[in-house]
Amino acid sequence: MKGLKTILAMLVLSTLLVVPTFSIAADFDWTKDLNVRAEANPSGFRAQLSTRFKIGDAQVKIVLGNVDRPSDAYMVFRLGEISSRPVGDVLDKYRTGKKKGWGALAKSLGIKPGSQEFHALKQGDGLDSGQSKRKKKKNKKNGKGKG
Repeated sequence: MKGLKTILAMLVLSTLLVVPTFSIAADFDWTKDLNVRAEANPSGFRAQLSTRFKIGDAQVKIVLGNVDRPSDAYMVFRLGEISSRPVGDVLDKYRTGKKKGWGALAKSLGIKPGSQEFHALKQGDGLDSGQSKRKKKKNKKNGKGKG
C-alpha cells in the first residue's frame, strides 16, 4: 500500500511539473507554422526577414546558419529589435540558453514577461504584413467570433 501511495504521489507531482511547460510552449506555437512556410519557400523567407528587419541577405544567411529552425532566426532578429541589442549578442544568448525557452531568453535581454513587447512577441511573427490581424478584426465585425 505504501508503494502505491508513493507512485500516486509521483504521478501527481510529475503532472504538476509538466502542465505549466505545455502552457508556456503553447505561447509560441505560431513558430511551427512559420517553420512550415519558411521551409516551403526558403528564399522568400530570407527576403521577408531582410525586408522586415531592414538587413542584408548576408546577415540573414549568417543567422539562419547559426540557429536550429527558421523561426529561431526570426526570434533572434525580433528579440534584438525589441531589446535594442545587436543581433550577435542575441545569437550568443540563444546558443547558451535556447533550452530554457524564449521567455527566459527574452527576460535575459531585459524584456519583462508581462510587458507589451513580450505579449507582442507571443502573438506571432510580423512577416505577414498584418494580414492575420486584419482577418481577426474583420471576423469580429462580421459577428463571426474572435477569429
